[in-house]
Amino acid sequence: MDESIAFQIILYAGNARSTAMEALGLARQKNFQLAKEKIEESNQELLKAHKFQTELIQSEARGELQGQISILLIHAQDHLMNAMTVRDLANELIDLRQELESKESK
Repeated sequence: MDESIAFQIILYAGNARSTAMEALGLARQKNFQLAKEKIEESNQELLKAHKFQTELIQSEARGELQGQISILLIHAQDHLMNAMTVRDLANELIDLRQELESKESK
């Protein structure tokens, strides 16, 4: 397995998680438009990570990675799943804050 692919997954997943957390902070400040933009940035970073993950899956399907699963790859997958979860929860929390803000302003 090419370790650089695992590092790319870690990089983009980390970026996705960080921008999702930024979005939560912005929602706390009631800057919902910028929060949504940060969520979109997170989505774009996750797409990049997913591209590398798909490359690995296709390599394995072609029989090119037999027995080459490393701790680094497991770590990369963990980062990716964690980033996706944080992004999903951030989306929900931003929507909830926005709904509460809308009700309070009425």
